[in-house]
Amino acid sequence: MIQEEFLQRKKDILSKEDKSSKGDWDKRIIELCDKINSSEKYYTTSSCSGRVIVMLDQEEKGPGLFEFISHDLIDLKTLQENLSLIKSEDLIKFKQEQCILHVACQTLEDATDLVVKAQLTGWKRSGMIAIGKRFMVELNTTERLEFPIMINNKCLVNERFLSLVVEKANKNFMKMWEKIENLKKLI
Repeated sequence: MIQEEFLQRKKDILSKEDKSSKGDWDKRIIELCDKINSSEKYYTTSSCSGRVIVMLDQEEKGPGLFEFISHDLIDLKTLQENLSLIKSEDLIKFKQEQCILHVACQTLEDATDLVVKAQLTGWKRSGMIAIGKRFMVELNTTERLEFPIMINNKCLVNERFLSLVVEKANKNFMKMWEKIENLKKLI
C-alpha cells in the first residue's frame, strides 16, 4: 500500500506543470533528474543547477526583484552591461546560489543511501527530513557568493573586483556541474 501511494504521488508530481520562476528545467541538471526519476525509489520535486542573480536586497519575493539571472557561465561585459541598466536607489546585491535538489524517497533506507552518495560526490550540505511516512532529501553543494554591488544607482566595486567575481562565479559553476555529473554516475 505504501509503495502504491508513493508511486501515485510520484506520478502526480512529475505530471504537474513547472512553476519555477525560470519556467523550465536547467539543462545542466536534466540528466541527473531523469536518472533519479527513472528509479522506483525516488522522484525529484525541485532542482536548480546553480545560478547567478543580481537582485534587489529585500526579504519578500515579487515582481521586479531580479535584475539579472544566469544559469550558465557569465562574462564581465555582460555583467557590466546589466548593471548599467539598473536604475534604482535601493541596495542591489550580487548572489550566486548553489546547486540544490529536493528528492522524495520511498523508504528511509533509500533516503540514507542517496544522502551518502551525494556527500561522497561533494554535495556537503545534504540531509533528510522525515514527515510521517514520507522521506524527503535536500541535496546542496556549497558554492556560494553574496555581497552588495550597487546602491543609489552606483556600483560599489571597481572593474578589477568584478572581474575576480566573474572568475570565481564561473569556477563555482564548473565545480557544481562536476558534482552533478559525479552524482549521476554514482546513482
